[in-house]
Amino acid sequence: MTTSQIAFLKGHGTENDFVIVPDPENALDLPASVVARLCDRRAGIGGDGLLHVVRSAAHPEAKAMAEDAEWFMDYRNSDGSVAEMCGNGVRVFARYLERAGLVEPGDLAVATRGGVKKVHLAKNGDVTVSMGRALLPADGVTVTVGGRAWDARNVNMGNPHAVAFVDDLAHAGDLLTEPSFAPAAVYPEGVNIEFVVDRGPRHVAMRVHERGSGETRSCGTGACAVAVAAARRDQADPARTGEPVTYTVDLPGGSLAITEHPDSGIDMTGPAVIVAEGMIDPAWLETPNE
Repeated sequence: MTTSQIAFLKGHGTENDFVIVPDPENALDLPASVVARLCDRRAGIGGDGLLHVVRSAAHPEAKAMAEDAEWFMDYRNSDGSVAEMCGNGVRVFARYLERAGLVEPGDLAVATRGGVKKVHLAKNGDVTVSMGRALLPADGVTVTVGGRAWDARNVNMGNPHAVAFVDDLAHAGDLLTEPSFAPAAVYPEGVNIEFVVDRGPRHVAMRVHERGSGETRSCGTGACAVAVAAARRDQADPARTGEPVTYTVDLPGGSLAITEHPDSGIDMTGPAVIVAEGMIDPAWLETPNE
């Protein structure tokens, strides 16, 4: 690492929270072990992941995107592993850039390992991210919890989702363990499972079991998958109607607005909040875990 102090911020998007480390010139060494320590909720700062803020031109994985996006979101999971993208993370990343005076409200582009993402910073504080298009594989599964079973829609947002519409979110159980699904061959690498209830016209609420993590407070790709599944159920496919459709999706950590356009592009809009900033003690980082 380094013997000098390291600046950090803490932010969240619908309670999906992140440690933010500004490092424009990519001068910091952030191995997985350090990221995991920073994200530790008891012995560190705490977060679902880490947003390493780097100029695209300064990072070998982002140089090719530098002409299209000045800033690269070098995203890390809380265990230190590298990830392609995080929808909630992009909103918080953009909010940091605005707070730091590096961008103005309006449209901007953010480079990620999943490609360049278009972002809009609204004056009311909301941030919109273009999430790409959903794929709808024909094979679905049956999800089972506590003796109840539901047919689930297969939606892929770059990661796999199984969306089940239920009568009561409590029917999802505690979600401490992964709900069973069959046939298992549909999702050989596991799946994020969403349980959804209706709240009103174009308004649903959900809980999600994210593969490898259990129940989480918010899942941006999951909210997009739920909105797409709801639109198909409601016969409101924008590609057929020629009109965009927007669903409000309530998650445990807050609400997101998901809009699907006639060209199948999906926008996710929601809050992004910076809650604190400070300095990381280099002596603590240099001290091995006990």
